[in-house]
Amino acid sequence: MKPSFNPPVAERRQIDTRSIQALDSAHYMHPFTDTRELGLRGARVIVRGEGIYVWDSEGKKILDAMSGLWCVNIGYGRSELAQAAYMQMMELPYYNSFFNTTNVPAVKLAAKLCELAPRVGDRSFTHVFFSSSGSESNDTNIRMVRHYWASLGQSERKIIISRKNGYHGSTIGGASLGGMQGMHEQGDLPIPGIVHIDQPYFSNNALAGESEHDFGLRLARQLEEKILELGAHRVAAFIGEPIQGAGGVIIPPASYWPEIQRIVDKYGILLISDEVICAFGRLGSWFAYEQLGYKPDLVTFAKGVTSGYAPLGGVMVGDRVAKVLIEKGGEFNHGYTYSGHPVACQVALANLEWMEREHVVERIKDDTGPYLSECFAALNEHPLVGDARSYGFMAGLLLMKNKATGERFSPDTGVGMACRAHCFGNGLVMRAVGDRMIIAPPLVMTRADIDDMMKLIIQCLDLTLSEAKNKGWC
Repeated sequence: MKPSFNPPVAERRQIDTRSIQALDSAHYMHPFTDTRELGLRGARVIVRGEGIYVWDSEGKKILDAMSGLWCVNIGYGRSELAQAAYMQMMELPYYNSFFNTTNVPAVKLAAKLCELAPRVGDRSFTHVFFSSSGSESNDTNIRMVRHYWASLGQSERKIIISRKNGYHGSTIGGASLGGMQGMHEQGDLPIPGIVHIDQPYFSNNALAGESEHDFGLRLARQLEEKILELGAHRVAAFIGEPIQGAGGVIIPPASYWPEIQRIVDKYGILLISDEVICAFGRLGSWFAYEQLGYKPDLVTFAKGVTSGYAPLGGVMVGDRVAKVLIEKGGEFNHGYTYSGHPVACQVALANLEWMEREHVVERIKDDTGPYLSECFAALNEHPLVGDARSYGFMAGLLLMKNKATGERFSPDTGVGMACRAHCFGNGLVMRAVGDRMIIAPPLVMTRADIDDMMKLIIQCLDLTLSEAKNKGWC
């Protein structure tokens, strides 16, 4: 019998919310969650998704403006991806890539990714290392970078420089590379050999009267200052997100990344582009580095490669690194049980094929991306919004107490979480990062979908402003 990938809605909604919430509270420890607090109010139970919407167990329809967790690029309910997973599971559900073995989907996906990754100047990508997540991929980067330098006889080059408030995963290695203070406070992080410079967040770090161009140069030059402080002979690499995601959709000035490139070239260190969020169309190109003007040696990917339909991540390994590892590195004593998982790789191939066929990346670049930018910029007229900007299908706005004076809300008010609550209450997923509200919508949104989303955003901003006035926050 042919499997059904779209069971009737009535079947899917037969959920006893309270019993699921009770089991959740009793047994499920959620990521980045106060488990005790969640148990007191009960988790929202999401039961199905279609297109750009999800539904909870109470039947509430919610516009998912965060694409799940930055990943459901082609929206929910794509039967092509479910069919690809089913067919691969029936043929070969799993085999490892250890011990001189391989599988067809992993090989084909590696080749496809190298085809999509553009050559920039003298940098190109012909090799891929697979993992199951962005966190694992960045752990791989630590191992790979240090092994690269050791293979060249420069084993003292171990230090990786990253940025404050950056996010590179939640494993010990990934969390150390990231610059999230709350994560570092739990577990005595970062591990040795990882240091941080400031993030290029103009609203927070600009000097009085400083232009965005000059700000971008000044922040990038912190990298050079840190290299000289540590000693260039000890620095292995610099890692950064093209646009910082979990840190609040921080879009760097146009001057920033070219200056970073100049500095890494000057001192010969490796450049890692963490594109777990930004790759596969989100910025209007297959990979973000081609948009922002730099030439990475390694590119971290995950999330959008399968549109979240199956766990998969990896590292695009530039020729400069691959050549040394292959010719001088010997056995690379690193890997994962699920490296090159055949089902996940087959789902990724189906996802990329669908995106190419439907011209998703081109639409983000030429049509819906510019339209979202126009609509989102109009939010700067709202009395609560101090700075709203976007790039492709990533956008963030700053909630501001007094736009005329530039006064920010006190962190004690929790204004971002208040806005987030209004969003959830009115059928919109919009994420709060301190006093910033951010979105990363599914890439399949139409202009009409964007209009619907913007109406919800404005409604929730109005409700947040009313609450702030009632509570004396502004």
